[in-house]
Amino acid sequence: MLTREDVLKALDTLAGPDGTTSLTKSGALSDIVIHQGKVYFSIAIDPSRADGFEALRKAAEDRIKALQGAAGALVTLTAERPKGATAAPTSNAPQPGAKAQAATSLSGPPGVKHIIAVASGKGGVGKSTTACNLALGFAAEGLRVGVLDADIYGPSMPKLFGIRGRPKIKTGRTLIPMEGYGCKVMSIGFLVEEDTAMIWRGPMVISALNQMLREVDWGDLDVLVVDMPPGTGDAQLTMSQSVPLAGAVIVSTPQDLALIDARRGVAMFQKVNVPILGVIENMSYFLCPSCGTRSNIFGHGGARDEATRIGVPFLGEIPLHMEIRERADSGMPVVVSAPDSSHSKAYRKIARDIWTGLEAGSSQRAAPKIVIE
Repeated sequence: MLTREDVLKALDTLAGPDGTTSLTKSGALSDIVIHQGKVYFSIAIDPSRADGFEALRKAAEDRIKALQGAAGALVTLTAERPKGATAAPTSNAPQPGAKAQAATSLSGPPGVKHIIAVASGKGGVGKSTTACNLALGFAAEGLRVGVLDADIYGPSMPKLFGIRGRPKIKTGRTLIPMEGYGCKVMSIGFLVEEDTAMIWRGPMVISALNQMLREVDWGDLDVLVVDMPPGTGDAQLTMSQSVPLAGAVIVSTPQDLALIDARRGVAMFQKVNVPILGVIENMSYFLCPSCGTRSNIFGHGGARDEATRIGVPFLGEIPLHMEIRERADSGMPVVVSAPDSSHSKAYRKIARDIWTGLEAGSSQRAAPKIVIE
């Protein structure tokens, strides 16, 4: 049976990113995961030189595939800091012992104009449904739109867009994204069975995200909407460190419990220099379909107040309504299946406001400076 030691031995004579030090001793190698004979790991590099390290990635992959007992290999390049490396200072002020300062540049998929993250501090606030309808709102405005489902453990986009089947391979490792309602869509849910539990460690998640982002033929897009998993973990850091996110949209319900976690999400994106495009209050209120009585089940106005407090735009309110849920469950999102409804108009207005903000600002954010000793 293939072991971690077999993998390390195969990689020991391969030079790492500096061209001299062995890959296994370079500090650039992630944890190695072996699952059913397939080997997963990543190599940390300077993201501005990603194209130049493709040969290293392929050489490492080929060596593993040649091992006896190897069912395959998945090797990716990441911008994660190597183990043992010192974190870059967060201040722009000169640091003791600093000899030079350099800024890394972030590169996204070719042809993609803006990449935005739709995020939440916790699950259960309707983030994926919101991301789906926002993407369709962009498309309804005549924009070219893609959707990346970054929630590896709980992919929702295949269900929301009503898409079945698997992506086709264009050339080599490049996949052709699926399409739904005029949007290009990629999700791990297209690559595994619906009831499969994704019992993956961090390196495997990062590898999958990088593949779905960079090894997909997205073509020319005005906006790529990334449906982030809840929380502030590997996926969020990977996206913010390796691609030029134009901004993040935070989704929250009005209740205090959700707002506490939403604040954490805002703080994380601010720490990695990702602009906050605004906050959406989802499940803002409930209108009884029988009597028309309005009930603030989760409270009301909390997200608006929070947006004002932290000084970011409040993008709007989306009610808790059966039509939104029913149409989402059936793979016919409300923006396309009921375009004249008040719910559809609310999503489209938010999409227009976000697009106006994107076009008014820069499509590229400044990368943080790294101090080189």
